[in-house]
Amino acid sequence: MNYKPTIGIEVHVELKTKDKVFSYALNNTTALPNTLVNIVDLAYPGVLPQVNKEVVLFAIKIANALHANITREMLFDRKNYFYPDLPKGYQITQSKTPIGTAGFLNITSDKKVCIHELHIEEDTCKSLHTETETLLNYNRAGVPLIEIVSEPDMNSKEEAMAYLEKLKELLFYLGVSDCKMEEGSMRADVNVSVSKDATLGTRCEIKNIGSIKEVGQAIDYEVKRQIELLENGEKIEEETRKFDEKTATTVLMRKKEVGNDYRYFPEPDIPALVITDSLISEALKDEVMLPEERRAFYIQKGILPINADKLINNKELSDYLNTFMEDDIDFRIASNLLLGDIAAYLNKNLVSINDLKLTKEKMIKLVKMLTNKEISSKNVKDILTDILETDLSVKEILAKSGISMNNNVDELVSIIKEVIALNMESVKAYKSGKENAFKFLMGMCMKMTKGSFNPKLVSDTLKDYLDTKISD
Repeated sequence: MNYKPTIGIEVHVELKTKDKVFSYALNNTTALPNTLVNIVDLAYPGVLPQVNKEVVLFAIKIANALHANITREMLFDRKNYFYPDLPKGYQITQSKTPIGTAGFLNITSDKKVCIHELHIEEDTCKSLHTETETLLNYNRAGVPLIEIVSEPDMNSKEEAMAYLEKLKELLFYLGVSDCKMEEGSMRADVNVSVSKDATLGTRCEIKNIGSIKEVGQAIDYEVKRQIELLENGEKIEEETRKFDEKTATTVLMRKKEVGNDYRYFPEPDIPALVITDSLISEALKDEVMLPEERRAFYIQKGILPINADKLINNKELSDYLNTFMEDDIDFRIASNLLLGDIAAYLNKNLVSINDLKLTKEKMIKLVKMLTNKEISSKNVKDILTDILETDLSVKEILAKSGISMNNNVDELVSIIKEVIALNMESVKAYKSGKENAFKFLMGMCMKMTKGSFNPKLVSDTLKDYLDTKISD
């Protein structure tokens, strides 16, 4: 009988607020070490924490996007443990009254992961371990975190990775975090167990995994490790492990802590915080079109699902395209243009689309000309630099470049005759019913005309000539 993995994930997300969660120190973990620290962060005697309102607004925004119930009267708690990264000897967090409960996130059309809770807490300082000493950077102490705790709803590394991708995407679009896992602003603790039936096995937690790829590797290894133990008649012990990225294995850190080990108790220095309707309205006042909504909108507009996903993965291009939501343009052609030539230009020149001279008027004109076959995609390549870098209109650029679609049917027929004369075998194949032969002849015509004719005109004229002027 096969073993079934069960996976739950706790995600810690650093919020990109101006200040830290309980002090007025600036929130910037990339600053020079220990330059953004104050007396609250260092737990000087007699200092008191003060809740950063921006953190609460961000937390409400996240809870709402995850379809969670928002707690209306919220308390903070102290989580006690002793470690050099924690100046106070405790962490201010939420145990009994998290900001959000009972949410969910759809990861596919038929799979959703339920969210147990999400809560606000402060980050610890950053430890740098050398062979001889441990260095501490207190810039990170007090940085606001949202911890998002899933239910054990995932049963494969693929589902776990998809969940993290969707969550990262959602948080990024909300604008609450940069979600740079490589810099530690989004970290995952993964709980893994295996069993042969519906009864959950003994779970082990893998702490602080720094990339989605490594989450997959950690799950792979941990599932195999636990199955081997069970097959050998050994018992799995509940423990905390870490991921070794060099060997792609998990390593024992310590036996698993339980809630009692942390001696949670209410934070006495922060009064109960009432989440009013007006506070929720303030948090949600700036409507954000989230990834799933965008994806559905793009597909409804005729954009291929694969291109819809590419747009979602590039928020800059997605935001730009969304400025045309009320305009009468072909979104499929617009997306092809953005993801093709324009994206290539941006990547090559390391610039943002907002740095270009691609005004709304220019883009609309360009898309409509492509839609009406007034210019070809080859023409666009020829004038792209001028479109993106100058203030000239599309009309002025075309005039300057001497580009226009040729509509001279007599000239076109003359070219078609030449193509037919050079490719009689393909003509015979077409007349015998082979459609691929027509595609070949069409390609040869477009090559001979150098893209100067409307492709539809070429196709219609070629077909008419073959059907009426060439006998079987």
